Amino acid sequence: MNKVPKSAYEKVNGLVYFARMLDKIRLHARGELRADFHANLGKGGDGRCTDFLRVAYADLRERVLQGGSDEEILEWCFQQGRRLNDGDVTIWNQFATKLGWNDPATAVLQRFKMESGLSQREDIFTLFEYFEVDEGRKK
Repeated sequence: MNKVPKSAYEKVNGLVYFARMLDKIRLHARGELRADFHANLGKGGDGRCTDFLRVAYADLRERVLQGGSDEEILEWCFQQGRRLNDGDVTIWNQFATKLGWNDPATAVLQRFKMESGLSQREDIFTLFEYFEVDEGRKK
């Protein structure tokens, strides 16, 4: 199979990106994740998200493969790492949705755009926007 994960904009209990990270874990375990995602599993956005939650990616992966809903797994993260309050969720969401826009991730975004033939797209300013176009959810 050659599937892409859920949108990074999809929220679990208000938190962006988390559903995407769990979806990548599940798709990869079933051999269905598009190959170009494999090298970055646990890195990039995954690493930033698990760092913010203060859980190890390997532990999260193991928990996801045991089964459960995204909400149950987020609660497990809160128990293993730290519980996020509304302010934490706002900070994460604002950070994550703007990643790649005039920050240290800009070079990564530019490389991704070049590698996927989207370097001419001047309307893609963030990694989230790039994911939407690259994965076919947006033109």
